[in-house]
Amino acid sequence: MSDSKSLNVNATGYTIGFALVVALICAALVSVTAVSLKPMQDANARLYMEKNVLFAAGLAEPGQSLSVAEVDAVFDRAIVARLIDLRTGALLDADPAEARRFDQRAARNDPATSSAAPANDAGVRRLPDRAQVFFIMQGDAVDQVVIPVEGLGMWGTIYGFLSLAPDAETVRGLTYYEHRETPGLGGEIANPDWLARWEGRKIHDADGAVAIAVRKGEAGPPQTDPLHVDGLSGATVTINAVTRFMQFWLDENGYGPFLRRFREGELS
Repeated sequence: MSDSKSLNVNATGYTIGFALVVALICAALVSVTAVSLKPMQDANARLYMEKNVLFAAGLAEPGQSLSVAEVDAVFDRAIVARLIDLRTGALLDADPAEARRFDQRAARNDPATSSAAPANDAGVRRLPDRAQVFFIMQGDAVDQVVIPVEGLGMWGTIYGFLSLAPDAETVRGLTYYEHRETPGLGGEIANPDWLARWEGRKIHDADGAVAIAVRKGEAGPPQTDPLHVDGLSGATVTINAVTRFMQFWLDENGYGPFLRRFREGELS
């Protein structure tokens, strides 16, 4: 005779209890895995961003595979990361190593280290109190200044880096390293051939207003049409978004105060 108290594996309670135990075990495994992998994920994300600083500055070719050691070697040799007070444009006293590790997105998303952005059509909602800049050095002289840029595209936020010449006026390079734009249309903003068309363009018009823009259709060469960049066929929403957020970050609510101070020789 079977034991009346034996476990009934066909009972509803057993099935629910078993499923709950399995779910809890799986959740614990996922949590442990996520926590253990986070340092590696953060390191990979920072490496990817730093590669794009090199791409914007022309210190590496777009898409070039670079190891951590290779990126570190370039930073040690030619790049000084600094933090600025975004509102005033003043350089802060943070150590370059700390500035290099600074997570600007996290700072922007934290109410304790950011503020609401003024009304704008670039899709920028919050501004970090502190922001990164990267000085590309040739010996003791600054050869380029690289700043982060971001704004709302057609399907999500576009992130990139813009490199400027020592006059803080002339574009030297640009890269967009994260976006959700439509492949073959707005996604062409990451095409190296299109990015190369920004080189030599100017930020300000003759009256000193930030006027660099992507135009619909073809632009002339920088020598005769310095404020415009060729548009992308079928990507009107994306190119308008690029114009809006580029102008935002180069103007007074973005990196404008810092760039003005740098242009006028106030920063060292």
